[in-house]
Amino acid sequence: MVNDSVRRNALTSDQERKFLKFVREDKHYARYYDGILVLFRTGMRISEFCGLTVSDIDFKKHTINIERQLQKRGRGGYYIEKTKTENGTRVLPMTGEVEEAFRRIISGRRPPKAEPMVDGVSGFLFFDKDGKIMYSLHWEHYFKRICQKYNSIYKVQMPPVTPHVCRHTYCSDMARSGMNPKTLQYLMGHGDRIFEKARKYKEK
Repeated sequence: MVNDSVRRNALTSDQERKFLKFVREDKHYARYYDGILVLFRTGMRISEFCGLTVSDIDFKKHTINIERQLQKRGRGGYYIEKTKTENGTRVLPMTGEVEEAFRRIISGRRPPKAEPMVDGVSGFLFFDKDGKIMYSLHWEHYFKRICQKYNSIYKVQMPPVTPHVCRHTYCSDMARSGMNPKTLQYLMGHGDRIFEKARKYKEK
């Protein structure tokens, strides 16, 4: 059997800085900068990020409420799902940088005249040019195109960057900074089993 899976490594600090700088300064892809920054700085799953609504961003408490995932089944349309694990429902603190990004996202959101509703939920943050709610495949496509453009310009190539790589990068950054493992476990929305496996692997 051939293992054709893609290893999703975290970016180095230098790669992350260069990637974000490139997105911010690119005339076309700069429109996605705030969303990509939030993914790097919060470690959210892309489905959780797409499921956020305006009411989930609390600027008074400086928190992000995560309690759902936005999914799409082919032509069957969008649907709301509970978070991936029991620990997935959580409240994340916002840094000043993330808060400013969300302010720009909300002030710049352009929903269609009839605000879309999915399973009783409305107020989603991102819409494509056709007025459809942006979901995981939108973002994976943007990341892929950004990497392709970056690598067509620079000799030192950027490794594949995906929303899940943003999550890995955040987790690695927080672990490297000395964050308490239980705190990191909560922020990532992971169950005890995953962290127990990681602990045993580290001890080998």
